[in-house]
Amino acid sequence: MANTTDTPLVSTPMRDCQTLERPAFAVPDLACDAHMHVFGPLDRYPCVARPHYTLPDGKLASYLQLMEVLKLRRFVIVQPSFYGTDNRCMIDALKMAGSIARGVAMIEEETDAAMLDSFHKAGVRAVRLDLFARSALPTAEIQQYITRMAKRCASLGWHLQFYAPGWVVRNLIPFLADVQTDYVIDHMGYMLEEDGLTQDDFARLLDLLRDGNCWLKLSAPYRISKHRGYDAVAPMAKGIIAAAPRKVIWGSDWPHIPDGSRDTGELLNLLARWTDDAAVHRAILADNPARLFNF
Repeated sequence: MANTTDTPLVSTPMRDCQTLERPAFAVPDLACDAHMHVFGPLDRYPCVARPHYTLPDGKLASYLQLMEVLKLRRFVIVQPSFYGTDNRCMIDALKMAGSIARGVAMIEEETDAAMLDSFHKAGVRAVRLDLFARSALPTAEIQQYITRMAKRCASLGWHLQFYAPGWVVRNLIPFLADVQTDYVIDHMGYMLEEDGLTQDDFARLLDLLRDGNCWLKLSAPYRISKHRGYDAVAPMAKGIIAAAPRKVIWGSDWPHIPDGSRDTGELLNLLARWTDDAAVHRAILADNPARLFNF
C-alpha cells in the first residue's frame, strides 16, 4: 500500500479466520483470490531499507486456513513493496503451494533471462510495476519504462500489473490504449476523489477496459472508500463489472496492510452486492483468473 511518510505504518495481528463472515453466495468451483501477499521472518527474508510498514502477520499457513473457510481454491501471490525486487519469500511460498498458486514478481530491468525462466517454472505469470515509486517522473519516462517491461513480459507470455495512483493511470490512458501486452490495473484503478479524479476520468478508464488489453482488479475497496464506507465504492465496482465482466478479477488484498483485523469474508461478499449474476461470479472468480494466470 502507498505511504508517503517516513514513519512505517504499524501492522496489526491477523484476524482469526474462524471469525470471518462466511460466503453469502455460491462460491464457484476453483474460485481464485487474485491479489494477496505472503510474508516470512525477517532473519530469512530481509525487507527493503525503508519499508512503508512493519512486518505484517501474513504467513502462508494462515492464508491456507482462510481459503478453506471462504471456499477459495486458488490464489495469486503479489510481490509486496516490503521486499522490493527480492522475490525469495514469494517464490518459496509458490513452491510450497504448488499448482493452486501463481505469482506476480517485481524485477529490476536488468534481471537476466535465466532468473525469469526460474520464476516462470515456479509459477510467476506477471510483473508488478510500482508506479507509486515512479509517480514523480515525467509521463513520457513512465511510458518508456512500461514499454521496456512489456517487451520482457511478452517473451514469457506474462502480463503486467500496475500498482499506480489514479492520477498516473489517468495520464497514461491514451498511451495504454496502444499497449499490446495484457495488463491489470490494481485496486479498480485507484481513482480517488481526494486526488482530483473525476467521473469523466473513470469513464475513460472503462473505455480502456472495454476496448484495449486492460484488465481491472476488484481489490482493496477500503483503500478507495477511505472513511466513506463500502457503499461509496459500489458504483465504481458495478460500472467495471458491467463494462467488461470477462476482463475483471477479484482480490482480497490479504493481509490488509496495516489492518490485519479486517474481515476478508466481508470483502468477498461485496462481490454479491455488486452483482447477483452467478455466471458473472464464475467469470470473475474462476474463469478469468484461470485464463489470465494460466492455471
